Amino acid sequence: MTALLVGYARVSTDGQDLTAQRDGLQALGVPEARVYVDHGLTGTNRDRPGLREAMAACREGDTLVVTKLDRLARSLPDARSILEELTARQVRLSLGGSVHDPLDPVGRLLFNVLAMVAEFEADLIRMRTREGMRVAKAKGRLHGRQPKLTAKQEAHLAVLVGTGEYTTLEVAELFGVGRSTVYRAVHRAGARAGASVRSDKATPTGAVTSR
Repeated sequence: MTALLVGYARVSTDGQDLTAQRDGLQALGVPEARVYVDHGLTGTNRDRPGLREAMAACREGDTLVVTKLDRLARSLPDARSILEELTARQVRLSLGGSVHDPLDPVGRLLFNVLAMVAEFEADLIRMRTREGMRVAKAKGRLHGRQPKLTAKQEAHLAVLVGTGEYTTLEVAELFGVGRSTVYRAVHRAGARAGASVRSDKATPTGAVTSR
């Protein structure tokens, strides 16, 4: 049986784009039809539908391909658990084109170092979010869950989500709202931005509008 390449890609928020990861996986030889993805799920959450499908699609001799280790896992225990499961099933792991050999002591050390870095980065994001919440509370800008956000707040929220620095859950906690409110706010902010562009195009240069 011919060994296959199975790709996996993940983004933490629904507003992020998977294009770069998809392109990277295709450059590594993974066919588009064998790329499994997760939207809006952090790497610290092992229970991901796309990851389950990617793992299930791998057979003995196949290779699971990710562009970076932090796309696969954001915690050391999860990274080790995934690696052990793949090793037990004799499935190889490719990190950005470099195939990991769990039987090689140096390769195993490198994998653990990368997993620790991914976990450290996730911890930094959580720490910055908590710091932001403390500052907001100290300034009286955060008073628990708020039913509504102003247009300015929604625009700011959309920017935070778009950068990918924070997860949807972390942004929701920062603004004191639910995740559904975050999704609606991002949608409305995008709609307003689109309407502004259409309005600019519809008004001829130098035209005088009536008041």
